[in-house]
Amino acid sequence: MRKVWLVVKREYLTRVRTKGFIFTTIGLPLFSAGLLIFTMMVATRESDHTLKIALLDNASFAKIIAAGFTEKLKNGQPLFQLVRTLEQPQSDQKARDELADQVRRGLLDCYLVVPKEVLEKGVVEFHTQNAGDYQAASSIRRAVDHAVISRRLSTRGIQIDNLSELVRGVNFTLVKVGRGGESEEKGQTLLTAVAVAMVLYITLLVYGVATMRSVLEEKTTRIVEILASSARPFQLLAGKILGVAGVGFTQYLIWTLTGVLISTYGAAAMAAFRPGASVHQSHIPLSLLIYAVLFFLAGYFLYASLYAAVGAMVSSDEEAQQVQLPVTLVIVAAFIFYPAVMRDPASRLSVVVSLIPFLSPILMTFRIALQTPPFWQIALSLALSIATTIGVVYVAAKIYRVGILMYGKRPSLVELLRWLKYT
Repeated sequence: MRKVWLVVKREYLTRVRTKGFIFTTIGLPLFSAGLLIFTMMVATRESDHTLKIALLDNASFAKIIAAGFTEKLKNGQPLFQLVRTLEQPQSDQKARDELADQVRRGLLDCYLVVPKEVLEKGVVEFHTQNAGDYQAASSIRRAVDHAVISRRLSTRGIQIDNLSELVRGVNFTLVKVGRGGESEEKGQTLLTAVAVAMVLYITLLVYGVATMRSVLEEKTTRIVEILASSARPFQLLAGKILGVAGVGFTQYLIWTLTGVLISTYGAAAMAAFRPGASVHQSHIPLSLLIYAVLFFLAGYFLYASLYAAVGAMVSSDEEAQQVQLPVTLVIVAAFIFYPAVMRDPASRLSVVVSLIPFLSPILMTFRIALQTPPFWQIALSLALSIATTIGVVYVAAKIYRVGILMYGKRPSLVELLRWLKYT
């Protein structure tokens, strides 16, 4: 055990002292926090000046549309100012060219074209230089919608004083029924499920490849020959996997603490930039975090052993890229079943794929986040993962024992089977 601990210590300290680790561990949270604050500032930024608009009206809609320009800016000024109306001009194209020229010269911000057949076809054209101003486009759409609906109703003898009040929809509240009670659903369940699954996916892939590269680096530099003379191959493999796992846990601990701080003070930051704005804070159940850690450990040791075996089999980065592809594809395969699991987490397909050891670290955690399955399914999935991990570690250790001292040609499948028979 002492030799394993020495390998773990060496692997851990070698990695946490690198500039890359320090940069990604500290720089990434700082960058994320800055990006979050910047995004909030941009997202809550509104137009600060009244937009000058003109109407090219071929259906006598100018007055009723203008009555719908009711939105105000933060300073109390109207969002739109109707500065010009062209009703049924002799030359429609000439009028369009004139208005477009005024927009290009800055005399107008935009203009709206209402064709004669607007009631039948329901088509209008909104011309603007700033196509990314969705606030203005949405306001124009609402005003035109109300005008067209009002005209259609009036032609049928129905007079409406306040159309917006009549067509106002209902507030639809989605409530999730769980074992701990009911809670209002605002998308946090799916967001949490996807976030946890993505974290597991990235972690398994990144640190699995890191284990492979660590083995390959020691093999190509012949350091492993010195290490093999002091410790057994299984001790080297176990120490390497545990050392890389420690690096991963250190990184995620720092990121988790940073995420908690951002989540805690996110509402205060939003209130500072936009007073009165409400921020929904997602709550991640403790049980989900516990299951995520358990399945991460099972998945990490499973894939880290496979990647370590790959590193022991090859002698160069080029060979490693080719041999690691099947292992990587197994991880990626979990996302093929994402839509089916998300649509019905309790279906037979969802249950089966979440019990497959190579897929369960991601898919079972995804199911737990969406709709917690019966405990026996979680326990069975975890037991199968642990049993498979033990078997894979045993096989990987045999390949690692022989492969770390083998150079040159990449072994064939027959040679790998022969390695497993060595005592």
